Amino acid sequence: MTVKPLADRVMIKALDAEVKTAGGIIIPDNAKEKPQKGEVIAVGPGKIADSGQKIAMELKKGDKVLYGKYSGTEVTVDGKEYLIMRESDVLAII
Repeated sequence: MTVKPLADRVMIKALDAEVKTAGGIIIPDNAKEKPQKGEVIAVGPGKIADSGQKIAMELKKGDKVLYGKYSGTEVTVDGKEYLIMRESDVLAII
């Protein structure tokens, strides 16, 4: 199944959380924080301004991004988990 986000929404696959600290301590599964990094899987066509002009998306498929810890809506497609959020919820491209 393919999913195509609408308007200014993007579909993001969260990258795996770190399993080791910088000092070498292994973090157990129940103590891991929610990941805040991900890869853009799909982007919508862009938002339509009040004037009727289409505003192009800055993000593109394959971009690695940072997003807010509790941003977006979690969805499962073909057994894989993704986040769908507005482009404005993405904080930065890394």
